[in-house]
Amino acid sequence: MKVILVDDEPHARQALKHLLSSYEEINLVAECENGLIAVKAVHELQPEVIFLDIQMPKLDGFDVLELLGNAAPLIVFVTAHDEYAIQAFENNALDYLLKPVSKERLASTIERITSRLSAPADPLLKTRSLVENHQQTLAPINRILVRDKGDVFVVATSDVIAIEAADDYVVIHTPESKLVKQERLGNLEKLLDPRLFCRIHRSSIINLDYLAGIETEGKDTRFANLKNGLQLVISRSGYAKLIQVL
Repeated sequence: MKVILVDDEPHARQALKHLLSSYEEINLVAECENGLIAVKAVHELQPEVIFLDIQMPKLDGFDVLELLGNAAPLIVFVTAHDEYAIQAFENNALDYLLKPVSKERLASTIERITSRLSAPADPLLKTRSLVENHQQTLAPINRILVRDKGDVFVVATSDVIAIEAADDYVVIHTPESKLVKQERLGNLEKLLDPRLFCRIHRSSIINLDYLAGIETEGKDTRFANLKNGLQLVISRSGYAKLIQVL
């Protein structure tokens, strides 16, 4: 099985690499010192398993998992903190290892991995649930992570002009570009600051700081004119929300 190690601490990577070297079935294809490199490595190498540190600067383990989305292979979280294991993993399909990793605990993990890969079940539902639960603890968020193939963009919510729904994706408008993220609009709405963002339609959310004005056409048709020139339809319920927060 192809395996990637992700940890910002060189000695932690070396220790786990040494333990894994005794398993003939393990083919270590990459070691990554941060989450950004990890996302690119998964895109390029398509491993079956990632041993993923949770606490890392800039992009932590949960950020990596979010960015990988449906492309995420089997994840084994590695953490030095018991509370993560207790709160997040005991009842989840994902496995975890506590640092320092012991030979006995790793052996148990390898058995689980082998079993799951030989009779794979879809882990994505519980993976999404884990990410969403973690995101809720951070709300309101101040950044949105977007992966475009192997590239990662970290967008400050203050730079988001509007977000539009596109099936299971959203289009994020910023002053510089439009970015597509695999996410439902309703999920993002729960994470954004309601004092700054308003859902004006079932298919769009706007940043109130970028609202230039409201235009009325006919009896019931209204549009939100945004400072970048974008014009979005406002529904009746969206207009009521907008008036409430303005």
